[in-house]
Amino acid sequence: MKKILLLAVIATFLISGCKQKVMNENPFLNRKYNTPFEVPPFDKIKAEHFKPAYLKGFEEQKAVIREIINNPEPPTFENTIKALEYSGKLLGEVSRVFGALNSAHTNDTLQAINKEIAPLMARHRDDINLNDSLFQRIKQVYENRDKFNLTEEEKKILDDTYKSFVRNGAALSPEDKEKLRKINEELSLLSVRFGENLLAETNAFKLVLEKEEELVGLPEGVRAQAAALAKSMGLDGKYVFTLQVPSMTPFLQYSERRDLREKLFTAYFMKGDNDNERDNKAIIARMAKLRVERAKLLGYEDYASYVLERNMAKTPEKVFELLLQIWDAALPVAKAEAAAQQAIIDREGGKFKLQPWDWWFYTEKIKKEKFDLNDEATRPYFLTENVIKGMFYVANRLYNLEFKERNNIPKYHPDVKTYEVTRDNKHVGVLYIDNYPRESKRGGAWCGAFRGQYREPDGKMVTPVVYIVTNSTPPSGDKPSLLTVEEATTLFHEFGHALHQLLSNSTYPGVSGTSVPRDFVELPSQIMEHWVLEPEVLKVYAKHYQTGEIIPQDLVDKLDKASKFNMGFITVEYLAASLLDMEYHILKEPVELNIREFEKKVLDKYGLIPEIKPRYRSTYFNHIWAGGYAAGYYSYIWCEILDCDAFQAFKETGDIFNREVASRFEKEILSRGGTRDPHDMYLAFRGKEPSVDALLENRGLK
Repeated sequence: MKKILLLAVIATFLISGCKQKVMNENPFLNRKYNTPFEVPPFDKIKAEHFKPAYLKGFEEQKAVIREIINNPEPPTFENTIKALEYSGKLLGEVSRVFGALNSAHTNDTLQAINKEIAPLMARHRDDINLNDSLFQRIKQVYENRDKFNLTEEEKKILDDTYKSFVRNGAALSPEDKEKLRKINEELSLLSVRFGENLLAETNAFKLVLEKEEELVGLPEGVRAQAAALAKSMGLDGKYVFTLQVPSMTPFLQYSERRDLREKLFTAYFMKGDNDNERDNKAIIARMAKLRVERAKLLGYEDYASYVLERNMAKTPEKVFELLLQIWDAALPVAKAEAAAQQAIIDREGGKFKLQPWDWWFYTEKIKKEKFDLNDEATRPYFLTENVIKGMFYVANRLYNLEFKERNNIPKYHPDVKTYEVTRDNKHVGVLYIDNYPRESKRGGAWCGAFRGQYREPDGKMVTPVVYIVTNSTPPSGDKPSLLTVEEATTLFHEFGHALHQLLSNSTYPGVSGTSVPRDFVELPSQIMEHWVLEPEVLKVYAKHYQTGEIIPQDLVDKLDKASKFNMGFITVEYLAASLLDMEYHILKEPVELNIREFEKKVLDKYGLIPEIKPRYRSTYFNHIWAGGYAAGYYSYIWCEILDCDAFQAFKETGDIFNREVASRFEKEILSRGGTRDPHDMYLAFRGKEPSVDALLENRGLK
């Protein structure tokens, strides 16, 4: 008997030990990362760790929800709202890491996991949002909110939580809740498929050239970049151009082979619209229909009304009012730009009508004629490392932040740079910068956080771990990464989002950092763009990569004069995409859409000229179908009204680094996160309402 008991104890010990070993092998299931600043241990994270971590995360959060529901005490902020706010820590950690990797460094395994997890995540969210017992407790706290001694931040958390539950179906009947669950699950899967198709379409096309006559017009730097890309693909001696913007745009700017420009650009604007296994039209039609059904189920006239209710804009009418005011100012400018290009074609005996694939080429010619300026002339002064130093310099002058590269921080890819951020020798956070395109990375640029800033329930500060991702021009051969002015501006833009995260100073995770409405979140990023070409800043970072010479004053003057060049095109192509987004989401009935016909009808309605395509056509409009910007792409121009007006606050003092204004911007906006109404935050900073005039003037459209 003793022997049997001893064997049982040994068996139990071994089983327990095995479980512990398995847990320790999965970094997510350890309660603390053994890394500098407790960043994710990317050197230890494997694809097989994600699903078990997700499942454990679901389980842990559900256990907390059960505790809240079964609590015999009357509902209070502490035992209901705060308990809910701090639930799901593990789930949040694994979701942030997985989402970042699946966007910036994905593979077939991660994409398969995403397909499996997406519906489980949708189901889990619905299990919480549609839990009537939980909602009744939240409702009681909300209805008795004046009885609790709540801080301003706690009042905002309570208001956000209650309204979020209502907006996510908590007050629906059991039958309608079941309908909503099915819609949410299907939408989550469709969104995943859209993103996968887009990445596959982008990677599927390559323009491979080898003859000299195919390369006519291309500068040496562009050729070298294409040759290096070809070599990396095992195509030595050839030149490869892809649909990634840093590869495509220089070809469209400089190639004298109109037929090849057409081939490359057509492949770009037909992404997801080729009637193949990667086609996105049916996915979009289904998503648009489901979004209408979802909005109707929740009591809204259309999906845009549902989205905008919690944004600064509030209604679709307000969005259209702004977009059309700017459209009416920009379209005549774009038409004049097209006419100027056609005049060059005619003068050169081209005997053809300007087409979208010609725009970059003739714009470059006019830019050269008018300003004696082109991207290849400025690139040598925009070495990526120097641009990064430039934005760090601005952050130091404004907010007294220091950035020190730390090579001991685990990375998810060798291209990534890692920095510790400090202020007055005190740790503020960690910043990752991932600059170059690759087949495992989706297009565009974005900023996120592996860990947001907040305080633990015991008051301990948790510092943020933030990342910036771009698709900038990579190094090629013996030439380093040299950026266009637009690429440098993109880096500053995403860095503005990072500062919003790094300087966050909230208590609760749900309102920290960038947890603000879509049409406010771009203010911190877009205001940073204003410093890029300021002469005082250029002298600090715009240095020739070979000689170290500071950018010459005559080139600075040319950049200043050309800053509003081609602004009709830039504004109109953006607005066309914004209007397309809104038109999809003001549909009142769940109709069956023909995507090509719908898109054409919308663009014809607003009079988009045929020489310009929207910045994003429907089938590769990742922002609205897989990126969280549905009925929200207008946000960039809405925020531009704010950022132009906000930058004026610095200019009015005669000092673009005015510490008093910067301190106020940090106090009232950057540090606040979503703890206050954004309109109130802006008024507290600026002291007045913003006007569209500053935007029109900034774009040269006034």
